[in-house]
Amino acid sequence: MDNTTPTENRKLASQTINYWKILLIFLSRWYWVAATVLISFVMAWIYVRSITPIYITSASLKLDGDQQQQMASLPGSPVNYRPFNQNQIQTEGIIMRSEDVILNALKNLDYKISYYLEGRVRVTELYPKQPFQVDILTQDSVNFSRATYTVKPVDNRTFEMSTSDDNNQRLKKYRYGQAISMGNMVFTVKTEIPAIGNYSFKFNGTRDLYGRAAGGLNVFEQEKNTNIMGVTHTDSNPVFSANVLNEIIKQYVKNDATLKKRSAKQTIDYLDSQIAFLDAQVNKSGNKLSSFQSDNKLIDPTSDRQLGSSKLSNLQNQIAELQLQELGIQQLETQVKNNRDRIQFNLNLEGTNSTLLTGLITQLNGLIINRENKLQNFNADAQPIQDINRQINEVKQAIVTNIRLLHERNQKTISYINGQIGQANQALGSIPAKQNDFAKLQSNFDINQRMFSMLFERKLSAQISSAAVISGATIISAAQPSFFPISPVPKKIYSSYLFMGLFTGLGLILLVRILNPYLYDIETIEGLTATPIIGVILKYHKKVGLGESVLSIERPKSIFAESVRSVRTNLSFMASDQETKVICITSEVSGEGKSFVSLNLAGTLSIIDKKVILIAADLRKSKLHYAFGSDNHIGLSSYLSKQADLADIIFTDERHNIDYITSGPVPPNPSELLHHKSMGTLIEKLRESYEYIIIDTAPVGLVSDSVPLIRKADINLFIIRSGVSKFRAATIPDRLSKEYGLNNIAIILNSFGNEKLHANIYTTNYAHSNTGTYYYSNYTGYGKSGYYDDEKSWWEFWKRKG
Repeated sequence: MDNTTPTENRKLASQTINYWKILLIFLSRWYWVAATVLISFVMAWIYVRSITPIYITSASLKLDGDQQQQMASLPGSPVNYRPFNQNQIQTEGIIMRSEDVILNALKNLDYKISYYLEGRVRVTELYPKQPFQVDILTQDSVNFSRATYTVKPVDNRTFEMSTSDDNNQRLKKYRYGQAISMGNMVFTVKTEIPAIGNYSFKFNGTRDLYGRAAGGLNVFEQEKNTNIMGVTHTDSNPVFSANVLNEIIKQYVKNDATLKKRSAKQTIDYLDSQIAFLDAQVNKSGNKLSSFQSDNKLIDPTSDRQLGSSKLSNLQNQIAELQLQELGIQQLETQVKNNRDRIQFNLNLEGTNSTLLTGLITQLNGLIINRENKLQNFNADAQPIQDINRQINEVKQAIVTNIRLLHERNQKTISYINGQIGQANQALGSIPAKQNDFAKLQSNFDINQRMFSMLFERKLSAQISSAAVISGATIISAAQPSFFPISPVPKKIYSSYLFMGLFTGLGLILLVRILNPYLYDIETIEGLTATPIIGVILKYHKKVGLGESVLSIERPKSIFAESVRSVRTNLSFMASDQETKVICITSEVSGEGKSFVSLNLAGTLSIIDKKVILIAADLRKSKLHYAFGSDNHIGLSSYLSKQADLADIIFTDERHNIDYITSGPVPPNPSELLHHKSMGTLIEKLRESYEYIIIDTAPVGLVSDSVPLIRKADINLFIIRSGVSKFRAATIPDRLSKEYGLNNIAIILNSFGNEKLHANIYTTNYAHSNTGTYYYSNYTGYGKSGYYDDEKSWWEFWKRKG
């Protein structure tokens, strides 16, 4: 047979996806998935046991916009009373989280001492329970130790205690009722500590619980487009959460009413000071008028005098009104320039302040509230605070400008009226001096009397407004403790962790497949090469000793031997025109089973009385002689180097009835010896005596020693070992065929174990392939008894003979 003829054009086998194989891949490592699910379950159990549960309590309030609208309609009500805006719920929530509200709420709680019970996994706060009583005798209100005190009863009179401030955590003995000076305070443990359980306690200040109270608070709109505000609080202690939430909403309601009464109170205080002054002025002017009448015996001025006096009195009354308004304007200007709080009108300046001024003051108050809210979350130097300060300064500048314009207008009006008063005085100058003096005194008395009456009426109006002010919020439902945690929820934790374990197991299977660089099955090889696969040799389940390599003879009834016989059968179809077949066996690298396949193939041929000789042609690292127990002192290298004759290097294994030639001593030039014509002469001589000449060569992926033997062989078998050979090994047969024009190369898949994890997901469609196929089986359907006819799986122990 001419081995140099060009190989026929072949194409890769047609393959289709087999979804059953995909399912088998995952089922083959079901225990991986089971293990990851079990690990996830254990992690979930540990998480649920170790994480402190979080509880939520809720309450609701009604924000009474109608009440505010009624207050805005009352005479003399402050201008900052506005009907409630539903969009301000979040703003009200920030006010509720303000420091004043929360600190006042905490003062109403029994917060000074916290008791704890230490469990195996976590520490539980016992609030509101007190397993034993601790009394504080003296304590610095601010600078005292926040350490944890661990206590342990000794007997009914004494106990031991240690503090976390002590690095050594040393226990010291104390008596019940003994005054203990520690941590900048003096306290005593009055009642007996329970014997069961590990207890501890710590002292708290008001601000120590501020973050806990404010951090868990959340405000939201209970129902859309309503004035119902929902409030929730989350904490690890449901009773503490409910108590602190109830106190916070109570303080919020109280604080809301206090803020609304503050403006009315400021107005009343201002009016009281002015009324006291005008009362003195009325008395003074009245006394002067009475004295003047008595001294001058004046009873009733003439009607002209009365008209002039009346006109003068009206003008002076207007001057007084303008001066009073000027006082209000000056007070407002002082507030704007010097006060960082919201601006309150102390007088009703209607007719003086324009609509623009009212809008600017409302805008300024809104910006100040916004700044107070943001200061809860930002520092004073933060950019959002700086932006609001800039807006506040701009609005204040606009207010100051508006006040200046009002002040100029009042001064002009006062100047004009003063001119009118001058004219009225000139008119009265023509009246006799006594009557003129009387008219002036009468006018001054009337002005003071009217001013006093006006201020007194406004005071009554402000008092009525203050009495009518109530809080703009009403508690609808108080908070109740909820003992069902919102986190962690065991069902959700277990389900999420179980799904995580499931996907981790499946992902691990996919990852192992993706990272796998090795060949495992027939379909993968057929998808990479057009070279035909002549057979599949199954994996032997036990480690094979050097003297037991010929398993096809020693275990003739095993499935392994049957797989070797299948290869033997398919060899008869290759080089069928040759009486003596030279079979060259190679692979990519060492360790892929060339010698093992060579031995077993020779053994299965010898069983059918074929004359077989096995040649160890790997002159560098041959192990074939170990199988026959040879010392390898003489062999192929000896013959090729003309140090021995042919008869000297041929040995016979009587046990297996196989003739063989060992590699011999390692020569310095193995490649040159194999390329020498002596190798061809050796093969021709052996053709005369043997039907099969099996040559175990060096791996072609490492050295070129086997190339001359491959070109001389009738059949070339390329060994691919399942789980050892890498993907690139499957492309070498095609490359050899192309480079050397060979068409006698076939592949043997060695050590096939039907590894489903790395199985190819495709099924080869041989009807549409042009690869030149051979019949063989992977023997996966031969029962479940293993390789031996008498071997049973461990779970089939009842089938074993006693």
